[in-house]
Amino acid sequence: MPTRPVSAFSRYAWLVLGYNLLVILWGAFVRATGSGAGCGKHWPLCNGEVVPVSPAMETLIELAHRITSGLAGVLVMGLFFWAFRAYAKGSLVRLGATLSLVFVITEGLLGAALVLFEWVGEDASLGRVISIALHLNNTFILVAMLTLTAWWASGGRAFRFKGHGRSGWLAALGLIALLVVSTAGAITALGDTLFKVDTLAEGLQRDFSSAAHFLERLRIWHPVLALVSWVFLFTSTRYLSSLRPTPVIHRLQIALMGLLFSQVLLGLVNVYLLAPVWLQLLHLLVADLIWIIMVLFTAALLAEPDPGLSQPALTLAPSTPSF
Repeated sequence: MPTRPVSAFSRYAWLVLGYNLLVILWGAFVRATGSGAGCGKHWPLCNGEVVPVSPAMETLIELAHRITSGLAGVLVMGLFFWAFRAYAKGSLVRLGATLSLVFVITEGLLGAALVLFEWVGEDASLGRVISIALHLNNTFILVAMLTLTAWWASGGRAFRFKGHGRSGWLAALGLIALLVVSTAGAITALGDTLFKVDTLAEGLQRDFSSAAHFLERLRIWHPVLALVSWVFLFTSTRYLSSLRPTPVIHRLQIALMGLLFSQVLLGLVNVYLLAPVWLQLLHLLVADLIWIIMVLFTAALLAEPDPGLSQPALTLAPSTPSF
């Protein structure tokens, strides 16, 4: 097997991750603009056609999302085949690429289900809420797999939760907390899209009204969960970084703190401005970055020590696999 493509592979892996973030943001734009039903109840065709004739703006937005999502699948498939060509059997890069392919396939299937079951547009059913939660969690797991693939291809060492005591549990709880908060955020964003209000006072009144739709009454839980989770992440990651004070862990912890602080401010402004589309997308982008940094922080924290170093550390220089 060739070793030449390894450096190029790591760059490609990070590129695929970045492209998938753009696809995620465009998917949120589809939801925020109510364009999810732009292709009707048709998948993979759009309104029963391969290329719609005289499409409406909603159709163009949804069709663009399908095309970019399809390209994401092709890029991840390329990642998979390249990993199996460039790395030996048993390589973590192969594992990461395989799991990335699995979750990009389930991502496509969940997206198709949204259309076929008509959980799009103005639908406010419980089925749509459940599908949104499943879609969000699958998306985050896909992002985590792509992140780990790129990290391992860039020299990141293998990690394990066993043998780390409370460190492993705290890191796992941090990841779970982010999933819970992000899921609540996705449901809140759906409520903001379907049940718009004209003033902040009206929104708060609807949140606590027994006559309001359940999506409106759920909105209050996202900031509550976010506040609790942010406090936990601030304290736990600071403690964890002190247990293994390597430069990379310190940098990741600082980046995480900065992103969490920015996210709190964005959340407050988002509520005050009644969730404009552009701010929803920025809020989601920062959430994705927080998730990526937390995945990297956990991977670095729980990485097996390098026997050749007195202090375990991560180098982002490409590594050469053994064959």
